Amino acid sequence: MAVLSAQRLPLSGLQPTYAAAASGGDQAPVGEKLFLHVRNGGGSSITVTVATPGTVGDLAVADAAQTIPAAGAAFIPLTSTFRDPMTGRAAITYSGVTTVTVAVLQLP
Repeated sequence: MAVLSAQRLPLSGLQPTYAAAASGGDQAPVGEKLFLHVRNGGGSSITVTVATPGTVGDLAVADAAQTIPAAGAAFIPLTSTFRDPMTGRAAITYSGVTTVTVAVLQLP
């Protein structure tokens, strides 16, 4: 599992650096102005899942899942809802990682 770092978006803009999605999943910082940008360069859709470690009463909160089409991209908010109490980060998994790249971006 790789630990991703956030890249701040300055007001002048940013050419982000993307990392290959890790087959064992990734961890990312969480916060109100953070989001994950996922690019799927493959010929099949993939599902990105962000674990939601919380519960309401005795019921587990469902994980957030986003399907990304072939050759598509998605932005996924990394709010504190996804903060794992053990690591302080979001746990992210991918149904496939071939030609999938990711970047954590932070709004100004």
